[in-house]
Amino acid sequence: MSRPVGRVLTLLELLQSGGTRTVAELAERLGVDGRTVRRYVDQLIDLDVPVESVRGRYGGYRLAPGTALPPLMFGDDEALAVLLGLIAGRRAGLTPGGTAGETAAAKIRRVLPARVARRLDTVLDSLAFTDEPGALPVPDSEVLLTLADAVRHRRPVALRYADRKGLRGDRTLHPYGIVAHAGRWYVTGKDPEIDEERTFRLDRVTSARPLAGASFEVPDGFDPADRVLTGFATAAYRYEVTVRIQGTVEQVRARLPVSVAGLEPCVPEEDGCGGGESWVRAEVRAERLDWLPPVLASLDRPFVIERPEELRTAVAEFAERLASFARSARSA
Repeated sequence: MSRPVGRVLTLLELLQSGGTRTVAELAERLGVDGRTVRRYVDQLIDLDVPVESVRGRYGGYRLAPGTALPPLMFGDDEALAVLLGLIAGRRAGLTPGGTAGETAAAKIRRVLPARVARRLDTVLDSLAFTDEPGALPVPDSEVLLTLADAVRHRRPVALRYADRKGLRGDRTLHPYGIVAHAGRWYVTGKDPEIDEERTFRLDRVTSARPLAGASFEVPDGFDPADRVLTGFATAAYRYEVTVRIQGTVEQVRARLPVSVAGLEPCVPEEDGCGGGESWVRAEVRAERLDWLPPVLASLDRPFVIERPEELRTAVAEFAERLASFARSARSA
C-alpha cells in the first residue's frame, strides 16, 4: 500500500472515531500539512464517503451522522476487544436479541487476519467460565430499544408481561430506568394505574409500545439500580425474618447486601439495643432459611432473632453441627 493511500485510510479511521477533528489535529496525526489534509478529504468525498466541513473557531471535518459507511477498520487489539466483549456479554446474559451476538462475532471473525485470529484462539483456549452460556434468558432487542427510548424521552409505554407463574397481562408503565444485574435485565418505574413503583424483568416482557401524546417526570433523586436492588430485599417470600445485630450498618452490610436485607439502626431505648453499643435491625424475606445461619455466623457479632421461630431452630442446629465437626476433628 502506497503511503498516500495509507494516510487516506488513516484519515478515515480518525473520522470514524467520532466528533469533529480540526485540520491542525489531523495534520499532526498524519504527519502532513493542512493543504494535504484537505486533499485527502477531497479523495474521501470522491469515494462517496460523507465527510462534512464544520466552520467556526472549533471547526474541521467530521462524518455525517446516520450515513452508511465503508467497513470499519479495527486494529488487532480493537478487534480482540470487540470479540471478547461479545463473548463475555453472551455468557453473562447481557447480549440481547437471541443470536445477534453470535452473528456479529462471526462476521468480525471471518475477516480477521490469520495472525489476529490465532491470538483470539489462544485467549479462548485458555479462558474458563463459571457458568454455562445461555443459562439466563435474554430480553428481546426491540423491547430493550423501545424501553430505552421511552426512558430517554420520558414517554409512557404499554407492556405485555408474563409473571413468574406464566400469567399474561397488560400494564402501563412510566419507565424511569433500565438496570442490568446478575445477568438479568430489568425496567423500573411507576405504574400510573395503581400509582405504585414497579419493576419488570425484561425477558418476561413480550412487547412494549410507546404511548403517544403523553409524558411523565422522574422523581428527584430516583436511582433505578438502587430501586431494583432494594426490591429484591422487600419482595414477598415464604419467610419474613427480623434479626437485631450488634454493629454498624456498614459492618452488617458487608455480609447482608442491599439486594438481600433492609437495614435500620436500632433506637437505643428499644429492648436489646442499648448498652452503649450500636445495633442494627435487619429485615430479610426468603423462600428458604438454610443459608441464613452461616451468614449470621460469618458476621461474628452478637445477634438476637426476633422472628421466625424456625430460624432459631435452624441456627441452633447449625451450631450443633459445627460443634460436632470440631469434636470429631479432636478425636480423629
